[in-house]
Amino acid sequence: MTEEFIADALEKLALVGILIALALAVAAYSTWAERKVAAFLQDRLGPNRAGIFGLLQPLADGLKLFSKEEIVPKDANKFLFIMGPAMAMLVACMTGAVIPWSSSFTWGDRTIVPQIADINIGFLYILGVLSLGVYGMMIGAWASNNKYSLMGGLRAASQIISYELPMGLALITVLMITGSLKLNEIVAYQQDNYWLVFLQPLGFMIFLICSFAETNRTPFDLPEAENELIGGYHSEYSSMKMGFFLFAEYVNMFISSAILATLFFGGYDIPFINDAKLKESIGENWLSAIHFAVLFTKTCFFIFFYMWVRWTIPRFRYDQLMNLGWKTLVPLAIFNMLITGLFILLFNN
Repeated sequence: MTEEFIADALEKLALVGILIALALAVAAYSTWAERKVAAFLQDRLGPNRAGIFGLLQPLADGLKLFSKEEIVPKDANKFLFIMGPAMAMLVACMTGAVIPWSSSFTWGDRTIVPQIADINIGFLYILGVLSLGVYGMMIGAWASNNKYSLMGGLRAASQIISYELPMGLALITVLMITGSLKLNEIVAYQQDNYWLVFLQPLGFMIFLICSFAETNRTPFDLPEAENELIGGYHSEYSSMKMGFFLFAEYVNMFISSAILATLFFGGYDIPFINDAKLKESIGENWLSAIHFAVLFTKTCFFIFFYMWVRWTIPRFRYDQLMNLGWKTLVPLAIFNMLITGLFILLFNN
């Protein structure tokens, strides 16, 4: 192995570690933010005992989960029972590998791009990894040997299959406009032209609705549905196994928000600012830091939007969920794809 190969490997490992640490930190404090947003919307205070403004509440919750008794049902498949939440957490962290988190910066004599994997099938990778997320739920649900858990797992599988189709069709229009599957090239296109939310408002709305279903967030949290299924696929889980399922949901919400910002809101693009001139005045590294802050701010806005919707809109019935996916979003996505193709054909000629 050459020194260059070792340096590249260490760089990627560092990026992986930073991404996992960031995702876990955001997931932990998303639990605090969710309770604060809920309290604000319901005219309450929310967590305010553990630390200033309750900022130590996520640490207290984590300590509680760690200290709880580990319970494995007698008739459960013990290996798969452990594998389910581990797989859910692993897949949730994998999704962010192709997101360009900022522009490049220099570290010593190296130029580092804050993107773990710059592959030429960027959002196909995202769709593929998102589809794997349901396996953790299904494995955990089946291994629990509980009818309510199994029902939640079946709901999760059918829901994700149903909403992946319109999500994929919505993303085809992004490919048609930008001509690329690479996320950094999609960001570059939006820097040079317009944010895709203005070129594809219908595609953005379809993708946004599908992202709620893919992350099992209200109003599409049918796999959990506490009033029907007790807790759904994680009914039999306790301690950190349950914590992994809960953390995976918040990590998925964080990564989905980053993907929404990247695909439709210019990623780390700063609106109304010439990046080349800004780079000349403040330098490459400061520009990279500002770019990351911009993307993170956009991501936090979508996280807030997820929470706002949760505490505003009631849960759908299961037949309404399926009807929305197959009878409304799929036809709309096909219509949007055809209209986009027609506009490209007319205006490119």
